[in-house]
Amino acid sequence: MQELNDLISDQLFALIGGLALLVVWLLIWNFVQGARLKRMRGKYEMMMKGTGVEDLESLLVNLKVQLDEVEDEHAKQQRQLQHLQTIIPKQKAKIGIKRYNAYADHGSDLSFSVAIVNDAKDGVVITGLFNRDGSYVYAKPLQQGNSTYSLSPEELEAINLAGQES
Repeated sequence: MQELNDLISDQLFALIGGLALLVVWLLIWNFVQGARLKRMRGKYEMMMKGTGVEDLESLLVNLKVQLDEVEDEHAKQQRQLQHLQTIIPKQKAKIGIKRYNAYADHGSDLSFSVAIVNDAKDGVVITGLFNRDGSYVYAKPLQQGNSTYSLSPEELEAINLAGQES
């Protein structure tokens, strides 16, 4: 037992010195980590400032909910856009007008043909013929630029004019 006490007393200075160095190193490490934590807390508080939320988890949950709402609205708008893209080409929005003198010996360019068609040239052509005795209006349905009724050259020109619009 005496030998053990002698061994410990011989090494006591080195043991205490080593423990002291370990304590000093741990203190320095503690101060360094404290400084890092303080900087991180400052950045966190600056980031959370003005959000009206107490913690980051609540902020992230709120942002996720808002993102889900935005995605739902985006999906709804995509569906509406696809629906519009299928409807718009079918709209009778292309118009061609040809004015002419139907009766070469009377009047002037008071007769007309108006074609109202969509992209596929489906629609209607309306023709108004004017002379001194009266005026007449005719409407002819169109399917792909053709009609079951015979089309005059002026009506065909109005259909072509309507098809040229972009």
